[in-house]
Amino acid sequence: MKVAVIGATGMVGEVMLKILEERNFPVTELIPVASIRSVGKTISFKGKDHKIVSLETAVSLNPEIALFSAGGETSVEWAPKFAAAGTTVIDNSSAWRMDTDKKLIIPEINASSLTKTDKIIASPNCSTIQMVMVLAPLHKKYKIKRVVVSTYQSISGTGVKAIKQLENEMAGVKGEMAYPYPIHQNALPHCDVFEDNGYTKEEMKLVRETQKILDDKSIAVTATAVRIPTAGGHSESVNIEFENDFILNDVRKLLNETTGIVLQDNPDVNTYPMPIYAHGKDDVFVGRIRRDESQPNTINMWIVADNLRKGAATNTIQIAEYLVANNLV
Repeated sequence: MKVAVIGATGMVGEVMLKILEERNFPVTELIPVASIRSVGKTISFKGKDHKIVSLETAVSLNPEIALFSAGGETSVEWAPKFAAAGTTVIDNSSAWRMDTDKKLIIPEINASSLTKTDKIIASPNCSTIQMVMVLAPLHKKYKIKRVVVSTYQSISGTGVKAIKQLENEMAGVKGEMAYPYPIHQNALPHCDVFEDNGYTKEEMKLVRETQKILDDKSIAVTATAVRIPTAGGHSESVNIEFENDFILNDVRKLLNETTGIVLQDNPDVNTYPMPIYAHGKDDVFVGRIRRDESQPNTINMWIVADNLRKGAATNTIQIAEYLVANNLV
């Protein structure tokens, strides 16, 4: 199978290549694509060097699957060109997520909706994926009314420039700034750009994408997204109000039995999720599960995942795996 990776030299692109190799995805020909300045350079995949090509060349090579992680502008321009050539595009940017004609997929939740006619498939935002992985089984059993989420997001979600900013600040070196303020020993309540309603784009992604994935616009979601100086892994404090009451141990059992979720919930021995545990792993970790004593049918929990893996690259490749397994490409 010919597989193109668009944005192969970026942070997510590099993780995609690593995961394709780890999961032994059936790549017979890898087509790495990056910016014009990288064309002609090589990257290593499965012990072999592969020459980076342009987007034009990649389209002409007719890959069966194209994994996009090169930003929204590139996706808007080039995903339709690949799709027109018969390639199935799985896009990791925000370009197609809220398009009513495109499906927004977390494989464990809604991959069964995919068909051969879906030529551009959207992968959700990193913070949405880890939250909805936990919400989905709970919504099915207890029916969610409202979600209040505060995120604590890794600088790796911003990219290489942010990593460099933190490294420079820790070393006392002045350099290029990814953020309007220092990130070292700081927390910025500012992920992505501000919208007219006073929320950031990242916060509104949590609202809109959750409703679309769960196919339920009645779920009320409100979010605050914060950037913190960790190098890998997003964390979320999530408060969920249900229509129906619950037993705490039933909630724990349900989550523990859900594919892709790891329960870490034993405060007696200080067991709870942390980015340091989630880093480099594909699961979503959940703990600090406790009843909200301020109102009925409401629960608090803490959710952590590696934003570059399950939050981006792994989810994208899991979609590709589902397509291949079900002969949809």
